[in-house]
Amino acid sequence: MRRVLISGASVAGPALALWLGRAGYAVTVVELAPALRSGGYAVDFRGESQLRVLQRMGVLAELRERQTGGSPMRFVDEGGRTLLRLPPEFAGGALEVLRSDLAQVLYEHSRERAAYRFGDSVAKLEQHAKGVDVTFESGIEETYDLVVGADGLHSAVRRIAFGPERDYVRHLGYYVAGWDLPNVFGAEPEPLMYNVPGRMASFGVNARDPARAGAWVVFKSAELSYDRRDPEQHKQLVRDHFADLGWRVPELLGGLDATTDLYFDSISRVDVQRWSTGRIVLLGDAGYGATVGGMGTGTAILAAYVLAGELATQPDQGAAFSAYERLLRKPVRSTQQGGDRTGKFLAPGTRFGIAARNRLMSTPLLLNSMLKVGEKISGGIPVPQYPLAAANPRPSPGRSSAGGRGRPTGSGTA
Repeated sequence: MRRVLISGASVAGPALALWLGRAGYAVTVVELAPALRSGGYAVDFRGESQLRVLQRMGVLAELRERQTGGSPMRFVDEGGRTLLRLPPEFAGGALEVLRSDLAQVLYEHSRERAAYRFGDSVAKLEQHAKGVDVTFESGIEETYDLVVGADGLHSAVRRIAFGPERDYVRHLGYYVAGWDLPNVFGAEPEPLMYNVPGRMASFGVNARDPARAGAWVVFKSAELSYDRRDPEQHKQLVRDHFADLGWRVPELLGGLDATTDLYFDSISRVDVQRWSTGRIVLLGDAGYGATVGGMGTGTAILAAYVLAGELATQPDQGAAFSAYERLLRKPVRSTQQGGDRTGKFLAPGTRFGIAARNRLMSTPLLLNSMLKVGEKISGGIPVPQYPLAAANPRPSPGRSSAGGRGRPTGSGTA
């Protein structure tokens, strides 16, 4: 029984833990956060391949029970007049759920065969002929046969094993933030989005609790210097960039003080020349992420299946890692390209750019063409048949109390 450490308990990590646990691996998942993250912005799945893998995992029925249903996106002016309305399928895909619900379902299905360690992180990695010696921030020292970095855009595993973040993460010129707050806006069934050049502010009612709402902002900026673990600093950055706006922005900013789960990050892209080194491999956003719009959630689910399948069938991990990368690198580059355009689409830098987007996206022919391209790209990731046990869906454990925070439902991306 090979021992595997997975760093990261968001989506890719638990998905891989589920498959490797079924294949007989001894899996440990370590997560820096003290518990499952409760940020509840919406994410989506697109294409038959992604749904088929969810079905084989045994989670599709539970996710369908929790799906938000998707909703249109409506861009408005300061007086509330509609400038552009995008259909539910533009953002919602074939299946849209809150990210917190997805994380909870994957955790519940994988924890039967994997040990989870919250509130800790990888601090040191030393490879040798028989494995990888891991020192954690807590001081614990253990040895594993394989280590998987599924710890996101700012991966600790990638930094330690591959090199500094600046070598792999490219800033795309924008920042994004999301938080929850009381629904002081009235019953708005659709997320509303308001633009000025280089900035976008939006809100939408919580999909499960009409008394709560989710705020989401995007702003154009050169790369900023700040402490990623300091939420008060993140709140101040949001205030600094939006304090002068009207519309409903003062009410959105008024909810910042009380929020305990602010999401704040750059819109960036990760490009790593080789996804593995020795016994260490990257999965999901850590190796090929795009913060928003890069179909990262659906890609992570498929990539976890492929990595687990190759490990289960190849004679050694080197061959498995090479096959995993060979199968996925080209299609993953295509999915990432959507993230390159997200900031410019949501918050064009000029008034002319905002007007041009609204005019072009109001053209049914162009909109339908974009939807078809998205479906084609998401369906372009290969899904080989592996001898991995499929699960019978379990009875739903009920909806998690966590979640409902972050970007408005209907504005998520896979």
